[in-house]
Amino acid sequence: MELIALTIDKPETTNFILGQSHFIKTVEDIHEALVTTVPGIKFGLAFCEASGACLVRTTGTDPAMVELARKNALAIGAGHSFIVFLADGYYPVNVLNALKMVPEVARIFCATANPTQVLIAETEQGRGIVGVVDGFPPKGVEGEADVAWRKNFLRQIGYKIG
Repeated sequence: MELIALTIDKPETTNFILGQSHFIKTVEDIHEALVTTVPGIKFGLAFCEASGACLVRTTGTDPAMVELARKNALAIGAGHSFIVFLADGYYPVNVLNALKMVPEVARIFCATANPTQVLIAETEQGRGIVGVVDGFPPKGVEGEADVAWRKNFLRQIGYKIG
């Protein structure tokens, strides 16, 4: 067995969601979940089929995001994994619960815009995602000024009121 750390290739501020599912119907059901949760959402989805033709299946509403998803799914190459890239102005927090409710979704590894490495185990049979390295380690513990900044920031971007 070989352990590989694969860096997700994406623009710095682009958010993505990496997960695992269990059925070819994943592609259509995730697509439907995204467009019904956030009408007009711009995204790209790629799914690594783990049996049959073993193709990378894609869909989406934004050609650039579909291409980004396709490219990263091919690089990851882990059976039944999926990756969703969200165009600028769309965020995982708005769609994550809907994705978790898709019957085929077995787990979510991460939802982030941070630099991310996917830890992949490769055997004679194929590849599987072991986990992810999402962002960087802590540099300390927040103080009063940091708490004030956090609370203000969440209100500035509209996720908290008052």
